[in-house]
Amino acid sequence: MNKDLDRKQRLILIVEDEEDIVRLLAFHLEKEGFRIHSAGSGPAALDYAFGNIPDLIILDIMLPEMDGLEVCRRIRSNPLTTAVPILILSARREELDKVLGLELGADDYMVKPFSVRELVARIRAMMRRLEQSRPAEKVSSKDKPIRIGAIVLNPERYEVKVKNEPQALTHKEFMLLQLLMANAGKVLTRETLLDKIWGYETGVDTRTVDVHIRSLRRKLEEDPSHPFYIETIRGVGYRFADR
Repeated sequence: MNKDLDRKQRLILIVEDEEDIVRLLAFHLEKEGFRIHSAGSGPAALDYAFGNIPDLIILDIMLPEMDGLEVCRRIRSNPLTTAVPILILSARREELDKVLGLELGADDYMVKPFSVRELVARIRAMMRRLEQSRPAEKVSSKDKPIRIGAIVLNPERYEVKVKNEPQALTHKEFMLLQLLMANAGKVLTRETLLDKIWGYETGVDTRTVDVHIRSLRRKLEEDPSHPFYIETIRGVGYRFADR
């Protein structure tokens, strides 16, 4: 068991209909000290997740009876499982599939065929991040709203408004926006964002950050193709304009 994980055995739900992949994942994750349960269809995954509340879900998209994107949407819409980390693991490599998965609330997206070592590293990072963030999620009344231009982020209410209109953000989008707004005017590198929001070390694919930024722009900016708030600093990262 990896010593930097909590001593309690964390439960991972593998939602995958290919038995060879399930066995491969289970073998390596059990070596890391995780408990594993697998479900081969969308409905079976939801039944188990709502009754047992796993610590993390590995989710395929192409599933029998109900696809993984719908499973992701239902998991995020249920108060019992809304904060459970989801890592999509799919053979679909088109950018649109990745964007849809992340917009529906997945925390990350990996494409098959995949590196088991990288997958395990990402899961360990997500678990560490989950443990670190749990106490912080009990928001103090001292966490005052952040207002920049027409955007107001209220940590206490877990709410974002643009021109007084509420915006539906995923958990990761909210965390990312809060970090950017709290550091308005400063350039934050992709590596910094990966470390602070996802817990990933340098060297992990940074496209996850870019997809979340594009999603935020669609929800916050009047013209996402010419952003007013979230600026791209080419070759470095992003900056929330201090306007």
